[in-house]
Amino acid sequence: MDVVMNSTMSEIFNLDTLISLMLAISLSAACGFRVFVPLLVMSAAAVFGHLDLPGNYDWIESDQAVILFAVASVLEIGGYYIPWVDHILDWIATPAAIIAGTIVTASTAPDTMNPLVQWTTALLIGGGAAGVTKSMTNFLRLISTMISGGLTNPVIATIELALAFGLAVLAVTVPVVAALVLIGLWGYAIQRIRRFFRRQSAIPAAQNPPFPPEPNPSGQ
Repeated sequence: MDVVMNSTMSEIFNLDTLISLMLAISLSAACGFRVFVPLLVMSAAAVFGHLDLPGNYDWIESDQAVILFAVASVLEIGGYYIPWVDHILDWIATPAAIIAGTIVTASTAPDTMNPLVQWTTALLIGGGAAGVTKSMTNFLRLISTMISGGLTNPVIATIELALAFGLAVLAVTVPVVAALVLIGLWGYAIQRIRRFFRRQSAIPAAQNPPFPPEPNPSGQ
């Protein structure tokens, strides 16, 4: 039992494993911005030999996969520029992003990792990173719709697309930088959401002052 535990801990804290996890978390989080764009980047990187995937995921490392992910990316990107369709896509893409994040993390894990550790990590970290990112983008899009009536949603969609592509490219090239960028993005999103709630909580206080106005002695 002790041997198994020591082997598992050494797999988790191995430097190569940590770098792989940073790559996986960044790619998974990018799936929270757009589901298929990070998969397209990962597939293209594998086809061109920049990313080495385990044998079980050879289907990602194929020209057919690149074409499939490219077509899916175009359809997904276009849908976010159609009013109200973007909100429908948000609800559909949330579970899809979690699934994609789980697959991305599992496919980038080292071959030496224990399968139980691999899939547990993939679900909790990969799926979790994608789910957290997607939930934040959904909420920020809702705030944008409430403030502008949806007029700024195409701008939000463009920013999300740029973040999905940029973060995915960083993940497969410099995973450490991608992880730092991701931390910054999460911190910024949390700050914006907290600021929104503070403003919302201040509105009732401004509309209902704690002390009623004093009556005018003159009766006027």
